[in-house]
Amino acid sequence: MKLTTKFGMVAAIGIAALASVLAPSAAAQMGSISGTIVDVNERPWADLTLQCVSEQGAKQETKTDKSGKYTFPSLRTGIYLVTITAFPPPNEKQPAYQMAKLRVESGADAKADANFKEILAKQGTAAQEQVKKQEEAKTKFEGMKAHFSAGVALLAQEKTAKDDLQKAPADQRDAAKQKLTDLSDQASKEFQAAQQAAGEKDPNLPTLWAKLGEAYDTANRNDEAIQAYQQAVNLKPDVPGYYNNLGNVLARAGKIEDAKAAYTKSAELDPPNAAGAWRNFGISLYNANRLAEAIEPLQKSISLDANSPQAWYLLGASLLMKMTSKKVGDKEVVELAPGTVEAYQKCLELDPNGPWGAQAKQGLAGLQALGAGIDTKVNLKKKKS
Repeated sequence: MKLTTKFGMVAAIGIAALASVLAPSAAAQMGSISGTIVDVNERPWADLTLQCVSEQGAKQETKTDKSGKYTFPSLRTGIYLVTITAFPPPNEKQPAYQMAKLRVESGADAKADANFKEILAKQGTAAQEQVKKQEEAKTKFEGMKAHFSAGVALLAQEKTAKDDLQKAPADQRDAAKQKLTDLSDQASKEFQAAQQAAGEKDPNLPTLWAKLGEAYDTANRNDEAIQAYQQAVNLKPDVPGYYNNLGNVLARAGKIEDAKAAYTKSAELDPPNAAGAWRNFGISLYNANRLAEAIEPLQKSISLDANSPQAWYLLGASLLMKMTSKKVGDKEVVELAPGTVEAYQKCLELDPNGPWGAQAKQGLAGLQALGAGIDTKVNLKKKKS
C-alpha cells in the first residue's frame, strides 16, 4: 500500500514537471508585429488599414488607432509582408503601400514604423507635390467635416425650436420665431462653410446642399429651400429623398405642378415607397389649405397602400371640399362627395384607438350633425358563433 502511494506521488510530481516545461514552450511559439505611422506633417495617422501576410499566405488585418499605432498579435515564427492597403478620406484613392518585410521570432515583437515625411523626402519633387495636394485635400475635408457636424447639431436645435414655436403661447411667439430664425441662419452658414471647404468636385456636395435646404425648409424659407434642394437634385438626380423634400416645399409655396413633377420623380425612383411620396404630396397640399388639390395624390397613395389611417383621414377631410347641398321641400339637404364617409370609416377601422381614428370619429359626428344621416360607428364583421 505504501509503495503504491509513493509511486502515485512520484507520477503526479512527474506530470506537474512536464506541464511546467511544456507551457512556456507553447506560448513562446507566437510573436507579434507592431508600430506607429505618422503622416507628412508627422502627426499620428489614424484609420489606416494594414495587412500582414505570411510566406504561407496567412493574413491578418488591422487599423491604426488615434495615436497612429497598430499591432498584429499571435503570429507564428516566420517572414511577413506588412502593407498599408487602404487610406482614410480624402486619400482613399492612394494605392497600397508596402511598408516592411520582416521576420517574426517566437516570443518577440517585431517593429515596423512608417514616417511619411521621411518617405516623401526620398521620393523626389513629383511625389512631394502629389502628397502636398493630398494634404491640402485632407485639410479641406477635415474643415468640411467640422462645419457639417456643427450644421447638423444646429439643425437639430432648429427643429426643436420649430416644435416649441408651435406650442408657444401667444405672448411668447415672437421670441420663439426669432429663435427659429437665428438657428436657421446659424445652421445654413455652417453648411455653406462646409460647401466652400469641400470644393467644386467633392462627392459630398449633394448632401451639403440637401442639408442646407433642410435648414431653410425647417424655418419655412421656401425660396431658399427650393434653390438648395434643386442644387442637390442637379448634382445627384437619382436620390428619391431629394425630390420628395423639394416637392414638400414646392407644394407649400403653391407651385403645385412643379411639386407634382418632383413627387412623381420620387415615386418613379423608389417604387416600394411610392405610396409615401404621394401621401406626402397630399399632406403638403392639405397643410397649405389646398384640400381640393390634395384629393388626387391621396387617392393615388391609398391605391398603392390602403393601410395608412392618416391618408384615409386626410382624404375624407379633403373630400368635404366637394360637399354640396340642395333644397328638398323646406329643408336644406347635405350631399357628400362619393367616398367621404367611407374614407372616415376606413380610418376609424384602421386606427380605432389612435389619434387619426379619433379625428375621423369627430368628422363623422360632425357630418351626422349636419343631417348627413350616417353612422359614426365602424362596420365590424360579426364573429362566427
